[in-house]
Amino acid sequence: MAEEASVVEEGLPPSQTPLVSVSFERNVNWKQKYLEAEPNALGITQIGLSLFQIISTVLFMSKGLSVTPTGIPVIILSLLVLIAGSLTVAAQSLHLPTLKACFGMQIVAVPASITNMIFALLQMNDLPFICMLNYYDQSFTSRNYCHNIESTISHFYSPVITVQAPAAQL
Repeated sequence: MAEEASVVEEGLPPSQTPLVSVSFERNVNWKQKYLEAEPNALGITQIGLSLFQIISTVLFMSKGLSVTPTGIPVIILSLLVLIAGSLTVAAQSLHLPTLKACFGMQIVAVPASITNMIFALLQMNDLPFICMLNYYDQSFTSRNYCHNIESTISHFYSPVITVQAPAAQL
C-alpha cells in the first residue's frame, strides 16, 4: 500500500493514476553481482576442459586414430573456449572492458562448444584406416585389435561429449 501511495502524482485524481508504475534504477553494485556467480570456477573449468579436448585431439591425430578431418576445427574451437575461460578468470578485477570482453567471449564459447559436441559425435564412429580396409578378411587377432580400438574410441569420446554439454548451456 505504501508503494501505491508513492506512485500517485500530485494533482491527479486517483482514477487517472496508472495501475502499475515501472521505474528503472541503476544498481551501484552491478559489478559485484558478477562475482556472486562464481566466475573463477567457470573460467578454471573451461580452461581445464579445453586443454583436455586439445591434448586428446592432438594425441588421436598424432597416432592416426582420427579418420574424419575434424581435428583442426576442434582445436580452434577449443582454443576459443580456452580464451573465454581465461577472460572469465581475468574479469575478477571488475575492469569494465575486461567484463565486456568476457561476456562477448562467453557468447562465442557456447556455439563453439555445441560444434565441438557435434564433432565428438562424428568422431565416435572413427576407425583407424587399417581396420576399414579389410574388416571382414582379417584374422581373429586383427579383428580383435580393431574391435578394441573401436571400443576405446567410443568410450573416450563419450566423456568428451559430456564435457562439452555444460559449456553449451551457458
